[in-house]
Amino acid sequence: MRGKTLLIYSSVVAALGGFLFGFDTAVISGAEGSIQDLFQLNDWWHGFTVSIALYGTVIGAMLGGLPADKYGRKATLIAVAALYFASALGSALAPEWYSFMFFRFIGGLGVGASSVVGPMYISEISPPDKRGRLVVLFQLNIVAGIVIAYFSNYLLADAGDGSWRWMLGVETFPAALFLFALLVIPNSPRWLVRKGRLEEAEEILERIGEPDPAREVDDIKNSLAVVTNKSDADPFFSRKYSIPIMLAVLIAMFNQLSGINAIIYYAPRIFEMAGSGKNLALLSTVGIGAVNLTATVIALFLIDRLGRKVLMLIGSIGVIVFMGLVARAFLLESFSGWDVPVYIFGFIAFFAFSQGAVIWVYISEIFPNKVRGRGQSLGSFTHWILAAVVAQIFPGIAARVGGGYTFLFFSLMMVLQLLFVWKMMIETKGRSLEDIQKDLGIK
Repeated sequence: MRGKTLLIYSSVVAALGGFLFGFDTAVISGAEGSIQDLFQLNDWWHGFTVSIALYGTVIGAMLGGLPADKYGRKATLIAVAALYFASALGSALAPEWYSFMFFRFIGGLGVGASSVVGPMYISEISPPDKRGRLVVLFQLNIVAGIVIAYFSNYLLADAGDGSWRWMLGVETFPAALFLFALLVIPNSPRWLVRKGRLEEAEEILERIGEPDPAREVDDIKNSLAVVTNKSDADPFFSRKYSIPIMLAVLIAMFNQLSGINAIIYYAPRIFEMAGSGKNLALLSTVGIGAVNLTATVIALFLIDRLGRKVLMLIGSIGVIVFMGLVARAFLLESFSGWDVPVYIFGFIAFFAFSQGAVIWVYISEIFPNKVRGRGQSLGSFTHWILAAVVAQIFPGIAARVGGGYTFLFFSLMMVLQLLFVWKMMIETKGRSLEDIQKDLGIK
């Protein structure tokens, strides 16, 4: 396998981590009600049980860059696949609450590390003109995983008292496929250059279709030398890296303050709050997944043409409008049976077209080669710590102040995001990773 075939295969395989990320994130929405009843959990412990995987994700995101830098992107992805498999099997078979929490937690470690290493690996093997589309494969797999999880939950809803165990256990099959498929992908050439394995890096660049692999190796070496010259003395949290750090933290923060994970985790409950029956609510979540997937596919074809910033501008306006309409429906208690699902579908479409598609691409692009692992970890950590907080407090906050004010808050946060995109985001389309480093003034 060589050239474009190897490039696409490696990108697709790395992106399968995104499929498991999406499946693991969404599958709990069909099981959370049964788990609450089975383990007799109050609102606080119910929220904690749903969000325990996210706390694992926070740690996985925070630490995922360390093994990726030391042992390589490929080796770390193999470990991630093993975590996914163990989590799915253990959660499905858990005899009591404590073991269930443990296995959901280690699945979260896998999700967090995957969100760091998957996009980073794809970004590092991709040519500039295809990088956006190939990294968006990771997000496309996330939403495909969400769709399959919702549909699987719907099909298994009537599987009896233990239906939630089947919902969680199904994940073992894609986890095993991911593990075996990873064994034949190459290492990241940029990681190999960092480790001084220049001949291997040049060979892999040639295999994936780089027209001048020797020159590319020299460019990577030079970008590493620029960062190293002054400043092995410069810590990661220093003025030198302040711009990419600010961009990564803000784009990750706004991604979660949109309310996306409140909807992904609690979609059936939100639809029931708006008057839908339980089965209709579960079926409506399949619609969320389908809209999410369709909008992500559209973004896949446009991200390298229109650019990251244009997608974010369009999407920010859309999510403001549709989240505002959801808030209005709850504030006025105006539920016709179709309005809230339609508004949420609109929100999901604009989110997937913009933030959903852009976040992992953008964070993987804006940090220099030498600190990309730590930068990707920081962006993912910010994303997941806020996701955990939102998942933890959403049921209680919605119960106390009502869905209307909760969704209004999310809409107002998107107004701030629009200002951030307009005034602060830089465009990265069509630029090599080394040129983006220069654009950000990192010398």
